[in-house]
Amino acid sequence: MAARQKVLVLYLATSALDTPVIGWARYDGTGESRPMTGDADVPPYKTGVDALRDGWRLIQASPLVSHVSGEEFRTDYLKYEFFFEQWQSFEPSP
Repeated sequence: MAARQKVLVLYLATSALDTPVIGWARYDGTGESRPMTGDADVPPYKTGVDALRDGWRLIQASPLVSHVSGEEFRTDYLKYEFFFEQWQSFEPSP
């Protein structure tokens, strides 16, 4: 039996895990699915806590960085990025 990793990146409205998901990306190392950016209009979870309750493990949260006045209007990136993972067992092909 072998295992492969699935990764879920959630961008939240604030630094708190119980705030709404505003963006997301999924990656499937098992090869069972090939998610693409923009392939869904609805996030896979409403909050980061919902992902935890579904068995995803939090492996990284974005650092809290102070921003200078006026940067709250920049739209070049999403600040509150959280990485989650799941491991899935599978039978490798001979």
